[in-house]
Amino acid sequence: MRYLPAAVALVLLAAACGTDDDTTEAAATAGDHPVTVENCGVDVTFDAPPERVVLLESAPATIMHELGVLDAAVLRAGAFPEEYYDDETNAAIAGIESLGEDLDTSGHLQISQEVIIAQQPDLVMGLPDGITREGLDGVGINALMQPVYCPEGVDATTFDDVYEQIETYGQIFDRADEADALVSDLQDRVAAVEAAAEGAPERTAAVLYPTVGGGSGYAYGNRSMAHPQLEAAGFSNVFGDVDERVFEVSLEQVLAADPDVLILLYVDGDPAAVKDAVVSLPGAEDLRAVQNDDILVQLFNFTEPPTPLSIDGLERIAEQFGVSP
Repeated sequence: MRYLPAAVALVLLAAACGTDDDTTEAAATAGDHPVTVENCGVDVTFDAPPERVVLLESAPATIMHELGVLDAAVLRAGAFPEEYYDDETNAAIAGIESLGEDLDTSGHLQISQEVIIAQQPDLVMGLPDGITREGLDGVGINALMQPVYCPEGVDATTFDDVYEQIETYGQIFDRADEADALVSDLQDRVAAVEAAAEGAPERTAAVLYPTVGGGSGYAYGNRSMAHPQLEAAGFSNVFGDVDERVFEVSLEQVLAADPDVLILLYVDGDPAAVKDAVVSLPGAEDLRAVQNDDILVQLFNFTEPPTPLSIDGLERIAEQFGVSP
């Protein structure tokens, strides 16, 4: 998982693109192996369900747990904040050997490809800096990255990308029935929030990623998972006319947009410091969201990449701002 430094005192995960039908599609019938999926324009073939998985990002853990295959993860690296998961999932994650949680100041996982190869996994999930698909494939190790982070060939992100990712995992791990049940449940949850938001007063919102300590920053446009999240909760994205997943933004741009609500994302650390990084900026006191304290600070994976955590994040937004079912 990649990250960019980040404006309004903001930092954020690496710019990469939204997902579309070409990004991760299963080319075989669920339950059949070998199974071939397309991931970021590359065909990845699984002769059998993976049994030694290395997690180099936190996002897949929820899907794997819900499908009953998290026990296939034998190693992990990077941050897995407990706030993302229920007690059972946290206990399972705690039982997975950690190769380290070293992140640099911009949120990049620091680990060498040689360390990963030495563990002899059959699947690596996540490709942080220094780990390449080609390097792993050369020694017979499959790799998958979140479609939203593909470098090209992707489009605007929607909730369908959550469902497609679950279905892909269901085929890879031979858990198609469990995947179908999970998708149905998530669709019902999204529909419930959308129904609750109908008829609510129109409000605007911006999703930002603040950098504690200052620096440039980013906001989320109409290709990000933040955009359908806001729409489902009844908000208009003040940067919805920006045809980008994420882009550098200035405080002046945020002041000009003056959203009713601010949603601030972060990778780890103190959420109070993340909020302070924005509200303490010169001029931020003029923002109506700051004046009314209509600010939600939440961990990054509650928005991106598209996973069941994105639906958890949607419900958190709805609850925080009074549109809960």
